[in-house]
Amino acid sequence: MTLLLDTHVVLWWLAEDDRLTPTMREAIADPARPVVVSAASAWEMAIKAGLGKLTIPGDLTGELGRQGFGELSVTVEDGVAAGALPRHHADPFDRMLIAQAARRRFVLVTADRRFADYDVLTLS
Repeated sequence: MTLLLDTHVVLWWLAEDDRLTPTMREAIADPARPVVVSAASAWEMAIKAGLGKLTIPGDLTGELGRQGFGELSVTVEDGVAAGALPRHHADPFDRMLIAQAARRRFVLVTADRRFADYDVLTLS
């Protein structure tokens, strides 16, 4: 199954952060598993970098490609699905990732326990 990385997981992977669990590391590193990053995550990272809250690679697109990660665009259907989700989680970027994963039956790689409140496959 395709893995969709939550934004913090992308950042942890790029930084080789110890907060990535062994399960996350093994799944992401498995060459047999497609791994994608949502445009919503790139947008979130760019906004937070612009506010000085985090640092991202200057060539984020290139770095994600070098890691072997595919890109997942945001569609109108994704927007409608994210808006229709129950309000368990207020973060609009997380809601978009949940909707994208649920619509495509992707596994959402996250450390966010609030995702369990939704009908979406997760790996943590």
